[in-house]
Amino acid sequence: MNQTTIPATAVCRSVLADGRVLTITASRRPRANRADVKCSVAAAPALAQRMQQAVRMARLTEPVLDTRDQVVLSMDLAPAALERDWELAAILADRMVRGVYAPADPAAVFAFGSSDVWHLGRLRLAEVPHHGGMQAQGQHMAAAVCKVAASGQADAGDRYSRALALLGGDGVLVYAEGAAMPPRAPDGRCFAISHLGALQGHADQADCVASVRSWFPLYSGGLHDSLAWVEVSVYPLDPADAAGSEEDSISAPQLEPSRLQALRQTLAAARHFDGYGLGRWRTLVRFGQPDFQGGSYELALVMADRMARGREFPPRGRLIASGQSSAWHAGRVETVEGQQAKLELIIRQAGAGDRVLLPADWSATLPSGYQAQLRQRGASLACIGRIGMI
Repeated sequence: MNQTTIPATAVCRSVLADGRVLTITASRRPRANRADVKCSVAAAPALAQRMQQAVRMARLTEPVLDTRDQVVLSMDLAPAALERDWELAAILADRMVRGVYAPADPAAVFAFGSSDVWHLGRLRLAEVPHHGGMQAQGQHMAAAVCKVAASGQADAGDRYSRALALLGGDGVLVYAEGAAMPPRAPDGRCFAISHLGALQGHADQADCVASVRSWFPLYSGGLHDSLAWVEVSVYPLDPADAAGSEEDSISAPQLEPSRLQALRQTLAAARHFDGYGLGRWRTLVRFGQPDFQGGSYELALVMADRMARGREFPPRGRLIASGQSSAWHAGRVETVEGQQAKLELIIRQAGAGDRVLLPADWSATLPSGYQAQLRQRGASLACIGRIGMI
C-alpha cells in the first residue's frame, strides 16, 4: 500500500465483558519530533500507558516499520481494570492506520485478544465470558449464531455473537486461536490467529526474535534492594527499512521520552564501537522494574544487547553487571556510585553459573576475599574497563 492510499484514521472495535461495544480510533499525523505512539483514555492514564506499551511491543515483528508518522490512539470507553481482550483491537487499529493491515472493510473489524509477549507477536487464549457449563455454553453459542444469521440480532451477553451481529457485509472478526467457545459464521468472516503474522498468512516470526536478559543491582536504601533485569529483544531489519535510522527503531515502551532517548543513544553508541551491528536490527527493551534513576544499568543493557546479537557468549547462569559510560562509542566502562551497597547485594544474590561484571575502577577497592566468596558460590567476577574484551 503506497503512502497516498493509507487512511488518515482507522477504527477497530471489541465487545467488553459487560456487553458494551468499545471503539478504538487511530489517527496518523506527521511525527515532527514527537513520540511514535500517543494514547489517550479519559480519566485512565494507566490504561493509556498499557495500550501504548502493547502497540509499541507488537511493532517489533512487523515486516517493515515506518516511524515517520505519529499514531494517536484513543478509546471511547474505559474497560475494567483487569480486562485485556481489547489489546488486539488497539494493535489492529495501529496497523490499519499505517497500512500494515488492510481488511476489505476497514470500518467493520472486531478483535478479541491479549498477550504478555506482544513483542513476539503471539496471542494467548481469548477471555470469553462463561454462561454456565460447557454444554450450556455450546447450546447458547449455537442458538446465538443461528439468531445472528437469521435476523441480525445477537444476545448482548455473548461478545462474539454481538460482534457478528454488528459486522457489515465485508466485516471480519479476529480472535485468539484456541478459544473455548470459538465463534461460527456461515460466510467465514471469523479468523482465529495464534500470532500476528497469520493476519496476512505469514509465518510465526517469534523464532526470529532473540531475547536476552541481564541483571543489575538496584539500590534503594536497603528495604527494596534487588537485582533487577533488563531484557533486549532484537529482530532482523528488512532491507526496506535500511533507509531509516536504526536508532529510531529502538523501542522501550515503559520509558518516558527523555529516558528513551538516553537509552537509544547508549545502544547506538555501543553498537558503533562494535563495528558490526549497525543497520541490522529492530530492538525492543523491557525492564522488570522500570521506575529507577541513574545510569548504572547501562552496562547490563549493553551486554544484553551484545548477547542478543550474538556478539558475546552468555554465561551458564545470569549476567550481573553495573557500570555506565560517557563514551560507549569507544567501548569504555566507567564507575558508578553505591559501590559498597551494590557489592553486598550481589554477594547475597549471586548463584552458581552467574557472571559478574564491574567497572575496572572498583578492582582496587573490592573487599578482601570478595572474589573468592563469589567463586565459592559458583559465580565468576571480572572488573572491566572496556566491552568486547571479556
